[in-house]
Amino acid sequence: MIWWLWLLAGILLLAFEMATPGGLFALFFGVSALIVAPLAAFGFPEAVQWFAFSVLSLAGLITLRGRLLRRLSRHPTAQADLIGEQALLLTDLPAGTEGKAELRGTTWTVRTSSELPLRTGQRCLVERVDGLTLWVDVE
Repeated sequence: MIWWLWLLAGILLLAFEMATPGGLFALFFGVSALIVAPLAAFGFPEAVQWFAFSVLSLAGLITLRGRLLRRLSRHPTAQADLIGEQALLLTDLPAGTEGKAELRGTTWTVRTSSELPLRTGQRCLVERVDGLTLWVDVE
């Protein structure tokens, strides 16, 4: 394949990666195409170009994708920061059910680990965070 086609393919794949949300798949194929472009420019056979592209793409995908996703998923404000904060119940919260509470100006889904029902307007303490659900108990 002509070297500038590899270059164009690499740029398009990297642009596609930037335009799509966080899969980190096209990144490795785009970088591999950019690495193969000089091989094509130096006259390597097309079979070698495709082999190098395949090996580099898959090796990067298998070895680096997981590490990059873990590094990029670290948030500066972790959900653990919410533990110990006071939430204000917006709905009654019978034991074993879900309700709504306000914390830091945002409405959250809450559950209680207490056997006692909690009432609207009652302040409660965040014990743990499970995804987007706060587990609360009476202060």
